[in-house]
Amino acid sequence: GLGQSPFPVPHSVVEALRVAAPEKDYLPVKGLPALRETIAEFHRKTDKVEATSDNVIVGPGSKELMFILQVAFYGEILLPSPCWVSYIPQSRIIGRNHHLIDSSLETQWKITPESLRAMIADVNDDDRPRLLILNYPSNPTGLSYTEQELKDLADVSRKYRIIVLSDEIYGQLHHEGNHVSIGRFYPEGTIVSSGLSKWCGAGGWRLGTFVFPPDLRWLCDAMAAIASETYTSVCAPIQYAAIHAFRTDVVIERYLWHARRILAALADCSVATLGAVGVQVPKPEGGFYLFLDFSSLRERLERRGIRTSAKLCQSLLDEAGVAMLPGSSFARPANELTARLSYVDFDGARALSASETIPLDEPLPADFCEHNCDRVLDGMRRIAAWAQREAPTA
Repeated sequence: GLGQSPFPVPHSVVEALRVAAPEKDYLPVKGLPALRETIAEFHRKTDKVEATSDNVIVGPGSKELMFILQVAFYGEILLPSPCWVSYIPQSRIIGRNHHLIDSSLETQWKITPESLRAMIADVNDDDRPRLLILNYPSNPTGLSYTEQELKDLADVSRKYRIIVLSDEIYGQLHHEGNHVSIGRFYPEGTIVSSGLSKWCGAGGWRLGTFVFPPDLRWLCDAMAAIASETYTSVCAPIQYAAIHAFRTDVVIERYLWHARRILAALADCSVATLGAVGVQVPKPEGGFYLFLDFSSLRERLERRGIRTSAKLCQSLLDEAGVAMLPGSSFARPANELTARLSYVDFDGARALSASETIPLDEPLPADFCEHNCDRVLDGMRRIAAWAQREAPTA
């Protein structure tokens, strides 16, 4: 899939699932108690946030948890633009009003305290219940927020009593291992979302987690009531295996270290190739996405009949054989020539094995990606060549 980790599930976690396969009983709707305690400890350790097992809920993917959160929370949904493709459809299905907070290449596709305040001023109701969904490292941009930026957003959220759902599903794939949760600076109003899909390579296992602060225990309990009438509980063997993933022992820490440096190296190569032909791509800081901006090539592309992001992506697929999603899928204007590219088309197991032969204190060799991620680099070269084409003469 276009958003699926290229890396295999760590062997120790797979083995834990094999051992747990006979587990067949329904589990508590909030999740296996031992798993919830392990998740709470994971977030206390890695994110420095207050977390207790009573305020953790486990669901069949964080996507499902986001949906039932919007069912339980009666208020407006605030979304940065660009944002992940499912946020807006979910709010529409449930019938919640959503408001987009704009960003731009100049702001590194991130919202600012000023843009958040401006959106609230436009609505002109300071006391209206609001939920801000903040995803970082971001899908689709791969960009993250600095500690100061998070503090500033936390201050605005606190002032206007905005609940923040911090979607940190890519947090453990921050390329430098420096992910910071906004929950550190706004502990009373932040729900931290994570799961196994991205950093553990287990998208098909469908296990997501929410960690609530004590002040929002009522919302956690409301979600549990909805969950009990919908999915009941998450697959039992998966929950038992997830305990081993969230314990993050030395083996998993090494797995993450190698995954991060592979993704960082591949991002560097990709950004250099695309930037050389005028495609503007901020260097991603986490995850495995690039957000491409072709606006500097607009005149050339318009001569080829390309005026929307949808047409841009269709032409790239037809003429270069590269699949991307248009910026319009991520709440960007249709005529903005942006697109998201997932750089995951490589054998993650092979790349991990190759990285493990190189000492941790040494950088990956210059030709590492060429040997282990060649399909991705070929795709980047195809995009670059396509971008340089001129319109055919009459």
